[in-house]
Amino acid sequence: MSPMPLRAAFMGSPEFAVPCLRVVADACDLRVVVCQPDRPAGRGRALRSPAVKLAAEPMGVPILQPTKMKDGTLAAALREHALDIAIVVAFGRILPPEILALPQHGCINVHASALPRWRGAAPIQRAVLAGDEETAVAIMRMDEGLDTGPVFRMVRTPIGPQETSGELFERLAALGAEALGDFLAAFPDVPAATPQPAEGITYAPMLRKEEGALDFARSVRHVVDHVRGMDPWPVAFAMHDREPLRLYAASPGEGARAGATPGTIVEVDAVRGIAIACVDGTVWISEVQPPGKRRMHAAAWARGSASRKSGRVGPGTVLA
Repeated sequence: MSPMPLRAAFMGSPEFAVPCLRVVADACDLRVVVCQPDRPAGRGRALRSPAVKLAAEPMGVPILQPTKMKDGTLAAALREHALDIAIVVAFGRILPPEILALPQHGCINVHASALPRWRGAAPIQRAVLAGDEETAVAIMRMDEGLDTGPVFRMVRTPIGPQETSGELFERLAALGAEALGDFLAAFPDVPAATPQPAEGITYAPMLRKEEGALDFARSVRHVVDHVRGMDPWPVAFAMHDREPLRLYAASPGEGARAGATPGTIVEVDAVRGIAIACVDGTVWISEVQPPGKRRMHAAAWARGSASRKSGRVGPGTVLA
């Protein structure tokens, strides 16, 4: 006789959590889904539902979108389901002790970093911005701290030197779902969770739009990592004619250009885009997005744009 499936709650909000939601729906008796409330988005500020809600609606399970976590309402609703386990993936809210203690086997989190490095809300972007060569997905038991709980399993993966945050999001979402599926298939016969090391702790706060501003008076590697870390949001930008120019698809150039001020366009190439001087070399930018226009090849932008200050954009144009 096969064991009864775990009575599970799933708690998550963004697209990153959707593959894990589907794993839980297949592996468990999914009783309830909890996600963030619908929020205004876009230019029209129309209400937009979280990706997890949209994915859960066809499953026919109750969906809760609490605005408060500590008033007892969510805890009471979850208590009705006599939960064995709760799976939490990028939920976006701190769970109070009352909710952490509800499931018989606790709350299990899928976190996208090599804990204890990059605890917090934006571990994927911060890893890319920092130039990390490796990251991981961690299956951990939640406690009252911020991503401080003991870890059941860590699945590591390299970060490509040109990989953007968006590309890494997709890979880690799939890797996290696979790791979670293996964990649930073996549960409860899984190795005991191991406390996190006390060394190597770093934090990953949410990105702010203004962090997209590029500083070309930094190394080529820093600029490349900044561009790919800010893609797809908030997107790296430089100022051109007092307006923000969004920059994408950065790669290291061949070497320094003698006498070039950091931020100066030193070359335009039909394939590689525009080469911009940095403090120790040049960086190629393949795509740009001027204000109010679509994303385009950087060489096409340079050929078709004119600067109010210096005429045609090209070698000698400075991006601040």
